[in-house]
Amino acid sequence: MDLLVQGMTCEGCAGAVRRSVAKVAPDAKVKVELKAGKVQVEGKADRAAVIAAIEKAGFSVAR
Repeated sequence: MDLLVQGMTCEGCAGAVRRSVAKVAPDAKVKVELKAGKVQVEGKADRAAVIAAIEKAGFSVAR
């Protein structure tokens, strides 16, 4: 799944997003493109759970 995430400004933010996704989808592969604000999640992952986890970490996800 591809998501647009707002509020990521550094590698620390990217790491926080990766860790958040890993909590709800531990086997998923997560790719973060900081400048574009894109997060790609590959593998079995519930979209709503991933979005909720990213938002809980303090970022906004475009719907």
